[in-house]
Amino acid sequence: MRPARLAFIGLSLWLTLALAATLRPPMMVYWQIGGIFLLLLALFDALRIWFLRPIQIQRQIPCSLPLGVWSEVILRLHNPSLAPRLIEIFDDYPVTCDLQGQPQRLTLPGFAAMETQYRIRPQQRGAIQFAGVHLLHHSPWRFWKHARYIELKTPTRVYPNFAAMTKYTLFATENRLGQLGIRKLQRRGEGLEFHQLREYRPGDALRQIDWNATARHKKLISKEYQDERDQQIIFLIDCGRRMLAQDGALSHFDHTLNAILLLSYVALRQGDALGLMTFSGEQRWLAPRKSMNTINVVLNTVYDLQPSTHASDYLNAATQLMIRLKKRALVVLISNLRDEDSDELLPALQLLRKKHLVLLASLQERILNEVLEQPVLNFEDALRHAATFNYLNSRQGTHDALKSHGIIYLDTEPEQLPVMMINRYLEIKRSGML
Repeated sequence: MRPARLAFIGLSLWLTLALAATLRPPMMVYWQIGGIFLLLLALFDALRIWFLRPIQIQRQIPCSLPLGVWSEVILRLHNPSLAPRLIEIFDDYPVTCDLQGQPQRLTLPGFAAMETQYRIRPQQRGAIQFAGVHLLHHSPWRFWKHARYIELKTPTRVYPNFAAMTKYTLFATENRLGQLGIRKLQRRGEGLEFHQLREYRPGDALRQIDWNATARHKKLISKEYQDERDQQIIFLIDCGRRMLAQDGALSHFDHTLNAILLLSYVALRQGDALGLMTFSGEQRWLAPRKSMNTINVVLNTVYDLQPSTHASDYLNAATQLMIRLKKRALVVLISNLRDEDSDELLPALQLLRKKHLVLLASLQERILNEVLEQPVLNFEDALRHAATFNYLNSRQGTHDALKSHGIIYLDTEPEQLPVMMINRYLEIKRSGML
């Protein structure tokens, strides 16, 4: 318990009265009476706050939070006593989260309940826990503040940003995927798998026409095709030290998991089976499976996965995947490549291409393009610009070498990875490459 502002005001007035008593001795009696009165008020106020019934608190928070997205935490407060209560409240939130809306100063009416909320933004995946709530009670006459700590442990989990799936679903429903950068490719003629019969439309190829149905209905009937379903998509995720690179608030590894989650959602809606394998760190394997419930399995498989300080062993990862995966699949390998990686990476990709179609996605640091966009004002700027340009040329040479061996390749900044991967996946589906 500590004095509040009113206690200091009363003490200041009493000291002022003491100064007046030194100048005019007859006022000494008033100074003594004032001191006794102030002491009694303070003691009585301290007793009142000490014996007040504690405030009851409940915390409401989702059982899972998306990484890097603001989420709301609700605190429900109940005053079990008749007197109104002035309190200051601070929730003991996890230190890996950003915070908005705390501390708060509230007045609780007697025998009443109320809600308050604040926002957090997780910056690290995994299991987190809210420990308790700090309360600072003001005494009824505002002489004292009494600090209390209420144990209120609430565990939750921070997952990759699944909020992007909601945005994708909304835009897909309203047919506005172009606003996300996702291209809907037009296709004339057949696809890969028969879907249904429909009336002939101008522009349909002659080979689409079903002549038997046309004879029965006495009008032109065309076959409509859709992208082939029941294919397999496997994510091969690099957990090596290169993925520790940071762009903004998130690491390349976090951007990778966000992109995987969104592409998983799209692939599962297309009717494909989905699986994943990690390497060069903690090894996890999820065998390909279908149904939209696979999204939850993916989330629970990777939510606490962190990149390691190990070097990326591509050949061992490719060997392990070839042993585990028998059916042909689209293997999406995501890493952060350097020009010196080509000697180690190429044998692994050639091994995978013996059975599977390989899509290689490499994350590029945003600062590289930012350096090239900055004006050259002095010799140091010129050196930095030239070194960056030379590095990007060397990187492009590695990429061209991979493409020459038939590898489907993406080189993109982390923020563009989800859209780039979805577009390339849809292109592969429509081209029949898989």
